[in-house]
Amino acid sequence: MPEQWWGAALFILVSAITPGPNNTMLMASGVHFGYRRTLAHLMGVQLGFGFMLIAVGLGLHAVLAQFPAFYDVVRFAGGAYMVWMAWSLASARPAVQTQGDIAHSEPKTHTLQAASVLAAHPRRQALEGAQDEARPLGFWGAVLFQWVNPKAWVMAVTIMSAYVPPGAGLLQIAPLGLMFAVLGFPCSSVWVGFGSALRSYLQDAFRMRVFNCSMAVALLASLYPMLSS
Repeated sequence: MPEQWWGAALFILVSAITPGPNNTMLMASGVHFGYRRTLAHLMGVQLGFGFMLIAVGLGLHAVLAQFPAFYDVVRFAGGAYMVWMAWSLASARPAVQTQGDIAHSEPKTHTLQAASVLAAHPRRQALEGAQDEARPLGFWGAVLFQWVNPKAWVMAVTIMSAYVPPGAGLLQIAPLGLMFAVLGFPCSSVWVGFGSALRSYLQDAFRMRVFNCSMAVALLASLYPMLSS
């Protein structure tokens, strides 16, 4: 069994660090919201997929295998959701400079002047209100997303088929779920961290638009190998 765990650990590391729907969304969230605000999303991915692994290993896959149409539903429902996510990214309005940004970027003597300029522009205030309402994907949203993520299903079924003996119980399966949470966290953190590091560079509206469109294309590209199989 330890030899199988080494193989599973390598598979998890490679799968968790390579591009896919989760990592693309985490990187985009890092750009728009920073690492700290993306942490709940990041934890939801790790624990959500870990729970999914355990459920598949305990027999969910065998039960669902009796309903082949289920996998088609998951693939295309997940694909439709990610197409919507890609459209949301591509059509997102680049962030405008907020009153807080101006207050930190200008000398303190200009703070009241900046506030009065903002107050004189209702349209800018409306844009800021819309920006303030933007929220990163939360913990439970990320947990639920795993169940419509085609790559997550492929990974879960592959790990349980290749590295878990038939008839394995919870004590043999649960460590794999924990292993993904432990190994996957730093791998996905790299994507969030890279996105966070790009925040200052992407303050320019044109650069942010290019980034959003690039992430949308990457999200759609990650669907092809899963939906074409």
